[in-house]
Amino acid sequence: MPASKTILFRSHIRKRKNCHKKKKTASKKPAFDDCRKQESESESEDDGFSLKGSAPSHSHGVQPLGNLYYSSSPHNSRNTGLGNLQTLTDELILDILALLEGPHLGVLSTVSKAFYVFCNHEPLWRNLVLEGEGFCFTGSWKSTFVDGYMPFFGFLSSGLKVRDFYSDYLFQSWLCANLEMKHEWLERDNIVRRKGISVDEFVLNFEEPNKPVLLEGCLDNWGALKKWDRDYLVELCGDVEFAVGPVEMTLEEYFRYSDQAKEERPLYLFDPKFAEKVPQLGLDYDVPEYFNEDLFSVLGKERPDYRWIIIGPAGSGSSFHIDPNSTSAWNAVIKGSKKWVLFPPDVVPPGVHPSPDGADVASPVSIIEWFMNFYAATKNWKKKPVECVCNAGEVIFVPNGWWHLVINLEDSIAITQNFVSSRNLLNVLDFLKRPNACTLVSGTDDRVNLHDKFKNAIEASLPGTIDHLTLKAEEKKAQSKKPSFWESVTDSKAGAFKFSF
Repeated sequence: MPASKTILFRSHIRKRKNCHKKKKTASKKPAFDDCRKQESESESEDDGFSLKGSAPSHSHGVQPLGNLYYSSSPHNSRNTGLGNLQTLTDELILDILALLEGPHLGVLSTVSKAFYVFCNHEPLWRNLVLEGEGFCFTGSWKSTFVDGYMPFFGFLSSGLKVRDFYSDYLFQSWLCANLEMKHEWLERDNIVRRKGISVDEFVLNFEEPNKPVLLEGCLDNWGALKKWDRDYLVELCGDVEFAVGPVEMTLEEYFRYSDQAKEERPLYLFDPKFAEKVPQLGLDYDVPEYFNEDLFSVLGKERPDYRWIIIGPAGSGSSFHIDPNSTSAWNAVIKGSKKWVLFPPDVVPPGVHPSPDGADVASPVSIIEWFMNFYAATKNWKKKPVECVCNAGEVIFVPNGWWHLVINLEDSIAITQNFVSSRNLLNVLDFLKRPNACTLVSGTDDRVNLHDKFKNAIEASLPGTIDHLTLKAEEKKAQSKKPSFWESVTDSKAGAFKFSF
């Protein structure tokens, strides 16, 4: 889990090729579905974009702005319906509408067709639902709110199609929810894969040099791999509630939601207390031998959150982040598959803008949006990202400090744990004593004192460990600065030998 706060932004939608080619003076306006078909055919040929098989056109008729040039009418009903507010950006309008309660949104949606479209924007109703204590998802966030809170408000019904409404921002929200992953986004698989290696080989070749690796075959004895399907988990967990974003839900409630959800940022079940809530879940898996050294365990019950069960539908996942507290991590897929994109600590992913202190990270609204707008840029980078698809039964090692993005390609279940080994202990201690540690440290209520508690616990449980690792680090640093033979026998300033033959 990322310790920093994420700030989301919407990038400009990619230009729609065919819709820009027509002149505004066209004598006949084609239907939007025809334009979508042309766009789909063009993108299939040129870019490989395709919509999900069951994806309808936008529920309220919103079209990308480029389609305005395809229209026989010069008017954008977005602008005519907003009146003097048309000068505001779509983002600002939605920010203002987010301040309103559900009934007020419903009333405002009757003012004009433009307000109808904006007030029916699903993320507005999602926020209203999630502000409550629980929900029973009924196909859309608006219908969920109305059914649960305001069933007597008939004017809150949806379904109106609006003609000549053009907005890149609103259209891209729909597009990201309905776009299939391109083959090009999945085909690059350049991670190192290993099966049956020893712990020493893992440490030497991957953990010490801080390089990711995908490990095969080390989950074969897990009970979870054999038992963890939906029916087993629902029966085992019963009425126990798990963390799903800002709310708590039973697995049965969550699966009901995930089966119906068609949005660009599906809710992700990500619970750090699952083994305490349902102890059998913790007994159904074992930590792979490569990650047995876990020094945060010296803190006992005061250790930060470190293990999570992760469940989500296709399209759910985690946008770019660095794992908390400078820890390393492993992530094991039990059901489904995940696409991973990782960048080393010295390379910030395109489209991602961390604040100087690392407390905030600005990134695209959704994972699909990042792929649409920024993935292609990495093709020509000298330091290309490490990528792979991690399937059921496989484990990926995520070294400390690496940026990574993960998206589920299908309904998926996974276990992940963060850990501190002797290879990254000093990094973790340095991180925990930063001046702004109180804003960066996560997974604990005592952020200010975590460094001292951890250091004291290590010195009490493993005396001499910190001094030994510090000495080794200094020796390694000195060795790296030692001049080479050529540097020792040449005068770098004069370019001549220091001695003669």
